[in-house]
Amino acid sequence: MNAAELFVRCLENEGVEYIFGVPGEENAHFMMALQDSSIRFILCRQEQGAAFMADAYGRLTGRPGVCLGTLGPGATNLVTGVADANMDRSPLVVITGQADSRRQHKESHQNMDVVRMFRPITKWAQPIIHSKNIPEVVRKAFKLATMEKPGACHIELADDIAAFAATGNPLPVQNPRRAVPADKIVDEAMALILAAKKPVILAGNGAIRRRAAKQLRLFVEKTGIGVINTFMGKGSIPRSSENCLFTIGLQTRDYTGVAIQQADLVITLGYDLVEYEPRLWGQSAANGEKTQKIIHIDFIPAEVDEYYPVDVEIVGDLAHTLWMMNERLKGFKPNYDRSCNLTLRRTMLGDFAEHKDDDTSGLIRPQKIIWDVREVLGPRDILLSDVGAHKMWIARYYQCDEPNTCLISNGFCSMGFALPGAIGAKLVHPERRVLAVCGDGGFLMNVQELETAKRIGANIVVLIWEDREYGLIRWKQENQFGRHSDLRFDNPDFVKLAEAFGCKGFRVENSRDFKGVLEQAFHCDTPVLISVPVDYRENRLLSERLGRVACAI
Repeated sequence: MNAAELFVRCLENEGVEYIFGVPGEENAHFMMALQDSSIRFILCRQEQGAAFMADAYGRLTGRPGVCLGTLGPGATNLVTGVADANMDRSPLVVITGQADSRRQHKESHQNMDVVRMFRPITKWAQPIIHSKNIPEVVRKAFKLATMEKPGACHIELADDIAAFAATGNPLPVQNPRRAVPADKIVDEAMALILAAKKPVILAGNGAIRRRAAKQLRLFVEKTGIGVINTFMGKGSIPRSSENCLFTIGLQTRDYTGVAIQQADLVITLGYDLVEYEPRLWGQSAANGEKTQKIIHIDFIPAEVDEYYPVDVEIVGDLAHTLWMMNERLKGFKPNYDRSCNLTLRRTMLGDFAEHKDDDTSGLIRPQKIIWDVREVLGPRDILLSDVGAHKMWIARYYQCDEPNTCLISNGFCSMGFALPGAIGAKLVHPERRVLAVCGDGGFLMNVQELETAKRIGANIVVLIWEDREYGLIRWKQENQFGRHSDLRFDNPDFVKLAEAFGCKGFRVENSRDFKGVLEQAFHCDTPVLISVPVDYRENRLLSERLGRVACAI
């Protein structure tokens, strides 16, 4: 057995199903070892796409997705997807090759310090320096990748070390039990909750991990406290619940922001500051304006932030913490003032449905597209949003029934995520409909992975919102400056492009046709592209309307 074969045995021991990547010469021994493995290697067309596939796999399964590249440009191409997984809290292990150890100390072909490059964007990065270390390094990488908060780890295997003789066995997989909070601190939090008049919950991406959503739903049923979710916390409670107050984060003046401002207690649950900083919703204790209390409940301690002055901090497993709180609610009779929240919910539901019956040609409103998408996708089907103006519309208007059914990159916010991410999602859940929603800018950043989808039979649907410019940047520039820079570009014929890849393509130019075309696309036995010309005049109209939202509703 050589070191590469021991490495692969360790990956099998970790339960790895897929490795996404583009191999190079320095991965040769590793790739040969994979030939005799139960692990399926998904050959991708660019390393960034491979990392995004692993990113989505990790987020959906809770187990590390694995991606691979060679040294030099292979490693640098992985960086964006790895950083995205790390900041979006997706467990991921990235493996890279490296130059022969006998030439690493000097200037040589494609040689660079890959481990040092990955350290700022991973939880841990480590080269294999001896074959005997492989079981420990692999076990540690997978353990750290899944520990809260989940993220990326990097392992480097040099060409000559991969060929060295090796002995040893994989280490047992023993992930530690997550710590639970003390009764005393939970009692303190419950005292604040029971004394509050207008409490609200802000659920972040931690609220949809590790059974937390189940316990949150029980807690909300017992108390009637309204739940606002971040972009990545969608589905923490079902959209049909009268306690679901939908999504915060589009801009500071929105109805969800009003609900938080009027609350006397904010309970943050798995809230992640990388998504939506508290400056945009919290109140500073430094200037004496603090009028509400904050309970921080998360796997890890609260970040230090002027606008996030926590009164009670509960650190521990979220599901267990919520279970402890639910146990203390036996016999509890809620008497909260829910009038603001119920008005907010009715207002938002009216917003969602305002253009559902549009019959327009040429340009189609974002609201109409999202309404029809929600109608076509079932409660467990999966939508992946790329980054662009469409992401903001999806965040506000697309609501979910279940956790992890709307994947949005909102920590690192990388364009190019949705198409390759959808391939990873389809491999995890082949029985579900998987829809990637992209702008025409983000779609073309990883269009090459359409060939991967076709080749491996991942029959995803990709919906392209076409406006021929970087629409989100224009939206933000107009809001800030009243004008915008030159952001225009041209596009190929997306229908012909789909056909060139051996896929099916549609272009929809009348809003009344969109729903039927989308339904038809999910019955095709090949990946499908749908191009829709979007009416982004609605961007400015929405900003103006929300800018007039009063603090009382």
